Amino acid sequence: MQQHCNYYCKTAKATWKIMGCPNLFCEDDRGVLKGNWTGDFKQGVSPSMWTGSGDILRKWNQSGNSPVKYGQCWVFAAVMCTVMRVLGIPCRVITNFNSAHDTDGNLVIEEYYSATGQKLNRTKDSIWNFHVWVECWMTRRDLESGMDGWQVLDPTPQQRSGGVYCCGPTPVKAIKNKRVDLFYDVPFVYASVNADIHTIILGQGQVLGFSKDTERVGSLICTKAVGFPRLQKITGDYKYIKSPTSTLSSRSSSSSGDSTLRRAGSSQGVLVFLTLDKFPIVGEPVSFSVKIMNKQNVAKMLKIHLNAQAKEYNHSPSDTFWENHGVLQLAPMEVKVVRQKIPLAQYEDVVGDNLINLAVVVEDTASQERVLSSEEFNITSPQLIIQVADEKSIKQHSEQTALVTFINPYSHPVSGVLTVAGAGLLQGKVQFRVDQPIPFMPNMVGEKMLQASLWLTNMNVTIRGFKMVSVNSV
Repeated sequence: MQQHCNYYCKTAKATWKIMGCPNLFCEDDRGVLKGNWTGDFKQGVSPSMWTGSGDILRKWNQSGNSPVKYGQCWVFAAVMCTVMRVLGIPCRVITNFNSAHDTDGNLVIEEYYSATGQKLNRTKDSIWNFHVWVECWMTRRDLESGMDGWQVLDPTPQQRSGGVYCCGPTPVKAIKNKRVDLFYDVPFVYASVNADIHTIILGQGQVLGFSKDTERVGSLICTKAVGFPRLQKITGDYKYIKSPTSTLSSRSSSSSGDSTLRRAGSSQGVLVFLTLDKFPIVGEPVSFSVKIMNKQNVAKMLKIHLNAQAKEYNHSPSDTFWENHGVLQLAPMEVKVVRQKIPLAQYEDVVGDNLINLAVVVEDTASQERVLSSEEFNITSPQLIIQVADEKSIKQHSEQTALVTFINPYSHPVSGVLTVAGAGLLQGKVQFRVDQPIPFMPNMVGEKMLQASLWLTNMNVTIRGFKMVSVNSV
């Protein structure tokens, strides 16, 4: 292994294949993880349920190196980060929000909508609401000077590089400066954070509307801050920032400081803003408004089409679960605001852990001109509440007690499995009932994280919570 590791570090070619070892994923051989984006995890573990890389690596070893089921991008990245650190290679996990998957290398992602606002699955290109990879700190003696430092490695199987499912190492400095001539996979990663989005409205085989967005892809790139459980923005490491980004679609609405999500669409005669009144929370209706501005000195009769679809973070949306259609008249230069709500009953059994793609198409009945505004967002799940008895006097090798509480915001009963874990606090993962005292005995001094996850089996939703625990020496 030492010989392979030395070869790995010298060449900086980030794949287990080069090391003569199994890949992290099993598309090529007996890898550590098998990816699954179907939503059906009955034959294994849902990617959202993993709480640590150690469990995955142990299971892989105990099974005789059979791929562990299942992983998605954040799981692949977490396992790779663990392995790299074990090898002594500095590594950190990176999240890119609104990550482009550009299959043809033209730096353009096409999104298609119907005339009534339904997003269509018409292209192999896609925008992942978020994507996770890792960076490793390396010397790049195989490249020109100035390319040392953080290198992108993406273990999620997306496309082949050199005949193998892998991506990287890609110098972050090369991405920022568009050095697509350098090794490895710079064009693919560059597109992930810089591609333009072309939105096309289709109807009866014709293009009814077109718009271009140069800011949405790579709107936020971040990692965990060193020593603190909060994010650190590193967008400026990957791209030159043109202007502050006003919106963020993500799994966690807390990733953005904005209280609303706002997206605009514009044509020669009409300007449309789609605005969420606040980040939606499970148990509450989704409240939003559509602001429509007549930019011309003539009255307009407009048709308004609203459409909402559920969407996994890396897929095109599914069928429409809510829609609304109406007619609006605007006087010359007039501005009107249309307020709408999607009731809880219409989204709670559809969305689950998924996102919502909300779109509005406004049609000028006289000119047939159409303009679209859209937004993707998640319904914020409630957090588990973790309370620790005598938390200010926790000592090493002394038994402590924690309590996990969950308040059901849904309109129907739920059932699930509660799992609690914490490195240095608990041995492995332990399953408990909600509101049942959880005993634990810290074996390490310092700041530790006690984490809990509740998988609602009848809804395919995972509720999480964590609490930082300070352990003192005896």
